[in-house]
Amino acid sequence: MWYVIEGHDGEGVLERRLAARAAHLARLTALRDQGRLLLAGPCPAIDAEDPGPAGFSGSLVVAEFESLEAARSWADADPYVAADVYDRVDVRPFKRVLP
Repeated sequence: MWYVIEGHDGEGVLERRLAARAAHLARLTALRDQGRLLLAGPCPAIDAEDPGPAGFSGSLVVAEFESLEAARSWADADPYVAADVYDRVDVRPFKRVLP
């Protein structure tokens, strides 16, 4: 089943986010290579492709896992969690309809 993982950035975490980015992307690349990643990306804190020093308000991942527990476990092991980038992470089931 598909699951939405939404990480919500804390205040003033851009430097920590950038430091943990390579490890975060490596895990997403592994999901993609396994055919389990529908989409992933950050949410700019302002209405701009490149928010610069404004940073990001969080990230969104939609990926396939065998259970909600497995999705939560994967989310809990995210490098952004370890680096204290996220204040909160929400994980919930997602029903893909389109495309």
